This record gives sequence, C-alpha cells and structure tokens, in this order.
Amino acid sequence: MPQDRTGDARPFPSSKLSVLRKHPIFCDLDPDALDQLCRYAKHASLKRGATIFSRGDAGTCLFAVISGTVKISISSADGRNAIFNLIGPGEIFGEMSVLDSQARSADAIANTNCEVFIIDRREFLPFVRSQPELAMKFIELLCTRLRWTSDQVEQIILQNLPGRLASALLRLTDKHKLAPGGRTIAVTQQEISEMVGMTRESINKQLRVWAARNWVRLEHGAIVVLNEVPLQALAEAGAATEDD
Repeated sequence: MPQDRTGDARPFPSSKLSVLRKHPIFCDLDPDALDQLCRYAKHASLKRGATIFSRGDAGTCLFAVISGTVKISISSADGRNAIFNLIGPGEIFGEMSVLDSQARSADAIANTNCEVFIIDRREFLPFVRSQPELAMKFIELLCTRLRWTSDQVEQIILQNLPGRLASALLRLTDKHKLAPGGRTIAVTQQEISEMVGMTRESINKQLRVWAARNWVRLEHGAIVVLNEVPLQALAEAGAATEDD
C-alpha cells in the first residue's frame, strides 16, 4: 500500500456514511449493514502516481473510489504499457483477488490525486456472505468487467484505428454516465493509446481530424465528446479509412 495512507486518523464517520450510502454497490444496504460496513472501511488519500498494488501482490483488500481516478494496467519488460480500465468515483476495484484469493492480475496506480475507502478481505468476505443482495451486485459487476474486457479484445483484433478510438471514447463516456452535450473524459492521448493499442502519434492525428469536424474538443489532459453520432457510426462500421 502507498505510504501516504491516512487510515482513520481524522474524524470521518458522518462523511463516510454519506459516501457509502450514495455508492452504487452499497446504496441498497439496510442501515444496520451500512453502519457495519462503515466500521470496516478505512480512508486513504493517495497522491497521483502512487502504486496501490502491483501485479502478483496478494489480494488482501477491496477499494472503493471516493474521488479521482485509478488506472488498472500492466507493463511489459521492455516498458510498454496496456491500460485495462480507468476506475472513477462510485466504482470499486480489487474485487477479483479478494473473492478468489488469487494474486493481483494487474497494477493499480493513482492516475490523479485520489481518495479511497479500503476494506480488508478478512472482514469483507463474511460481510458479503451475510448480504445476498450485495453478493448479487458483485456477480453483476464481474459480468460487466468481463464484457468490458471482451469488447476491448474484439476492438483491438477486429477494428481499425478510427473504430477502436471511437469505441473507446464512447465506452468511457457511457461508463461514467457523464452529462450529454459536453462529455468530458479525463484521459490523456497517451492513456488512450495504451487502451487501444496504437501509438500516441496515430491517436493525435485521428483526434485532430475529428476536432476539425467538431466531433471532439481536445483539452489539456482531457477529451470532450461533442457529437456522438458519427463516432457511433465509426464504432459500428469499424472498417473506414483513418481520415473518415
């Protein structure tokens, strides 16, 4: 775990309850169960770039994101990176190793300054067993993650660059349910390139073509989706030329 973890050193109970009550995974728990979960959850503040866990680590705890973004990725021996997912507020991560007792399958790194709740596996598993509805939510979450991964593999194998990039942008906006009319994705072009398996230069070239057509707007560390319709068409076709 990162060294800048704060634990429960500062007063946090009321805001902790408020955050967990609004969390999509935990919001339907009855008040007593929510109070119990609050006793288990420990708060941590993480600086951008902090390693939360590494591939091969033991899966000793579950994480719920309060604010910021966490990058789930792997790295090769020659320094290449592949991003599997960007986890934002209202999402959890680390659940797979907690549930199956196997080692972590990827790295988790704070992509921005973050606040998270940490729940120890030894307390969480008995809690889930006592809450059947919560167990069902985790089954649904695992299915969603599997579909997300399947979509990524399909896009990388079958789609060309415009199709891959359009699909990635649409999935990121839909995933976080951002407001229509100005969908801002807090992601860099380098991160997008690591998600779709193309060079940053290719990504930049394609995004500039789309920006000139007012489909997207490029900002520092972010991409704003202005028009989803042509991007959806490219994602579905997957066989247009790079300048389409």
